[in-house]
Amino acid sequence: MRAMLLNHIARFTDNRNPLELTTLPDPVPGEQDILIRVSACGVCHTELDEIEGRIAHLNLPLVLGHQIVGTVMTSGNKAKKFSEGERVGIGWIYQACGSCSFCREGRENLCTNFIATGCDVYGGYAEYIKVPEAFAFPIPVAFSDSEAAPLLCAGAIGYRSLRLAGLRKGMNLGFTGFGASAHIALQMAKYLYPQNRIFVFARSEQERRFSEELGADWAGDTDANAPEKLDCIIDTTPAWKPVIHALENLGRGGRLVINAIRKEEKDKNHLLTMEYQHHLWQEKEIKTVANVTRADIRECLELAAKMRLHPEFQEFPFEDANQALLELKERHIRGAKVLRIAK
Repeated sequence: MRAMLLNHIARFTDNRNPLELTTLPDPVPGEQDILIRVSACGVCHTELDEIEGRIAHLNLPLVLGHQIVGTVMTSGNKAKKFSEGERVGIGWIYQACGSCSFCREGRENLCTNFIATGCDVYGGYAEYIKVPEAFAFPIPVAFSDSEAAPLLCAGAIGYRSLRLAGLRKGMNLGFTGFGASAHIALQMAKYLYPQNRIFVFARSEQERRFSEELGADWAGDTDANAPEKLDCIIDTTPAWKPVIHALENLGRGGRLVINAIRKEEKDKNHLLTMEYQHHLWQEKEIKTVANVTRADIRECLELAAKMRLHPEFQEFPFEDANQALLELKERHIRGAKVLRIAK
């Protein structure tokens, strides 16, 4: 099979083509696996972190990609859930142990044996992938392959962020950063709580305008003061500075949900500006999002289909994966980016 392979950690400033188009053996499914022919794979900011070495303990070489849509080609002899030709998706959660206390409580995202697609195992920047059938998801007919791909991570993690925010009727919701995840979560929030006001903080004027097109009531720069205090804010950025400004915009008892896999070390001096009485007092909370569960992905797909949500995306040929990642790095973003794998 053809695959875009990461052989070495590389900075885009030094190497604008860190992924190499190569040929690898087709994966062979185990007894409880299904083999999927990949048709589309979303491009995620996490892949920039993997390429540039900000995620530790990567086993290289590696095929990236964890927002995968394709069709079932064959199944292991104990895999009975899907039929040949059925369209399925794979997200960041490739496998969890199923027996630890976290898994038993439905918090498999915190399993110490959590296996991540395109990080711990080969992912979707390839023509084929195998996956345990219990960690694949049927794709609703409402979506094209490229529409469905961003829902498997950007959508699911945005959905989980909304749940962790504790959003209720009448609350003011904020987003700081407005990329693939926030553009989906904002639409979900508008559908679930149409009377709630939504405020967006983003560095880019283009992102602010986009958020207003999708229904934001107000949009300003990352360090702007909102016209009123907010009850919850979802931070989707890799920087510390937005955290400080988000806490300033939270009202009493407000909650900040950080939807990010990491924060940049070079930016950590912004934390020195945090003052307990100004930023945290009055029972403000900070909650982080770690991975997703299977329930998050299933419920995200169901909600998106119900509300007829169609993520905005830019599609790239498989061979242009490096270009798609470079545009993401340089913040040329409107919605999501998706690789078209199958010809």
